[in-house]
Amino acid sequence: MIPFAYQVFSTVIQEGTFQKAALKLNVTPSAISHSITQLENELGFPIFIRSRSGAELTANGRTILPIIQEILNSQARLEQEAADINGLNSGSIRIGAFSSVCINWLPPIIQSFKKQYPNIDISVSQSGFNEIVQNVKNGTLDLGFAVMPVSENLIVDDLVKDEIYCVAPKGFVPKNKKSVTNEDLEDRDFILQSGDYDRDTKAALDYYGIQPNLIHFSIDDQSIVAMVEAGLGLGILPELALQKIIGDVAVYPFEHPFYRSIGLATSAVQAKAPSTQKMIETIKAFVGKKYPEALLVRN
Repeated sequence: MIPFAYQVFSTVIQEGTFQKAALKLNVTPSAISHSITQLENELGFPIFIRSRSGAELTANGRTILPIIQEILNSQARLEQEAADINGLNSGSIRIGAFSSVCINWLPPIIQSFKKQYPNIDISVSQSGFNEIVQNVKNGTLDLGFAVMPVSENLIVDDLVKDEIYCVAPKGFVPKNKKSVTNEDLEDRDFILQSGDYDRDTKAALDYYGIQPNLIHFSIDDQSIVAMVEAGLGLGILPELALQKIIGDVAVYPFEHPFYRSIGLATSAVQAKAPSTQKMIETIKAFVGKKYPEALLVRN
């Protein structure tokens, strides 16, 4: 049996405050505080910094996080294996994804999965690429959609290449009428998410000699399009992010194509869980059917 304090520890991290953790676990805030204090006494060091705004892990708390999370994950896998042996198909799966995957892929994936395995609970958290990978590594997520390459020691399946496009105000036409070249980008400001100034997007900007002082950061994909629509600069977005974006803008490929590679990451331990295995199969089947050439481009 897993000590209740371990469940409290993990829930406080997920919820951010003792109050929210108490609501999630259906106990009183004092019970949460008592459990954490008891755990800290047993360990011999503080694991949370408590404040009015919430609870934050100490350095020692961050060190023990993956260990306690692995204990909780092992218990969950044991319960899933027992349920699978008994033919109950129960369990849980925690997925991390960035916004365009949440919008375009996860609804049909989860819908398909639920038809086959209605008793498996699914939770989804949306965040940036690096945070997703770290949460898969420390065990607070079972699966995470990531942009390649992934440097952590995880199991990563390459799913699809997603072409990166230039988003411009309506009326903008490249000089060659087809694709964006160096001539079209001279002295242009660019708008993108701060987390996107990395990897493939940065490679495109560097290739065309876009200086950092010409780059302005926005909140999300839709706000980038809104700012481009208002004539505040050009945007760079991959095809998946553009599929359900609303805006009166023009979208053109770059003369020299750039792609981001979307992958699916899990840990070697978590990959053994029956629910994780079933979700991986469902995701691969969806992507394989939708993109038989493993390439996502404009039609």
